[in-house]
Parts: sequence; C-alpha cells; structure tokens
Amino acid sequence: MSPTTHLLASWIVAAYTTDNLRDRRLVTLAGVVPDLDGLSIVIDIANGSFARGNLYYYPQYHHWLLHGLPAALLCSAILAAFGRRRWHVFGLAFLVFHLHLLCDLVGSRGPDATDLWPIFYFGPLSQHPMWTWKHQWGLDSWSNRIITVMLFVWALWLAVKRGDSFVGVFNRRIDRVFVGVLRKWCSEAGG
Repeated sequence: MSPTTHLLASWIVAAYTTDNLRDRRLVTLAGVVPDLDGLSIVIDIANGSFARGNLYYYPQYHHWLLHGLPAALLCSAILAAFGRRRWHVFGLAFLVFHLHLLCDLVGSRGPDATDLWPIFYFGPLSQHPMWTWKHQWGLDSWSNRIITVMLFVWALWLAVKRGDSFVGVFNRRIDRVFVGVLRKWCSEAGG
C-alpha cells in the first residue's frame, strides 16, 4: 500500500493507544519507516534508468532492506529510546511495523498480475522471500484507494475529536492550524 495509507493506519493505531504526542509520533513513524528502502528509486531516477523503464535498485532493495524482522526490532528499539513510555512505544512500534508488512503483503502488487512483492522477513540477512500472496492487490487498485479514503475520513474524525492529527507527526504548529480549520468546518456544517 502507499506510504500515505501506512501513515494514516499507523496514526490511527497510535491515536487510540498512546497518551502523549511524542509517543504518538514515534509509533506513527514506525508504520512508515519500512518504506525508506523505497527511496532506492531515487538512485534509479538519477541514473536515468527510471526513464528507460529499466529499474535496478528499487526492485532490488525495496521490500528487502527494511521490510523484515531485523528492521522491525531495530526501528522499534530506536524509536522507543525517544519515547516517554519506552516499552509501550517499543511494543506499539513493533505492532504497526508489522501492520505495514501485512498491508504490503495484501496490497502492493505492481501493474502486472505477476509483479508480486514478497516480504523478505529475514532480510537483509536472507534473500529468500518468506511470504508471498498470489492474490495481492495492485498498488493502485480500487480496494487500496477505498481503504485509504476510509482511513483518511476516520483520521479526520479523530482529529476533530482529539485535537491533534497525523499532520502533527511532521509539524505541531501546522497541525494546530489544520485541526482548527477542521473543527471550524464541522461547527459551521453542524449549526
């Protein structure tokens, strides 16, 4: 699934399970960190291989470097070190990291029906895919789009209710403005 979908899903989990903004940000980030290995596409673009349709680094390293148990443990430990409730953050970060893996297993297929993205659970220690699902949805499928829209609406509802949103993961001041606008729209629509 897309990084946006992972961000929304992780933030929703964090919104229900954390009691402070710092821990909420850290748990949310754990659900997005696995896609950092997708930045390998930048190398392909810089080499001109993206334009020629001859990608090398992206298919080689995405879902292999940071989509497995070693990365889940390392990411959870690093994020927990910055948390207020460290063990709580560790457990939740580990959980949303695996939620990311599950979502990718279900909905990250490429444009061709045979372009499946396996999960290398012991990568980068092993190059053998551990999980592959032959019914994987396309990354741009209608089902992924519907899930993303549903998560977005849910996240907006939570933002109005709680007073902070997924925007706060990146910038607290912009988040206050964002939530303020949402609350204003809701009050105008309701009354």
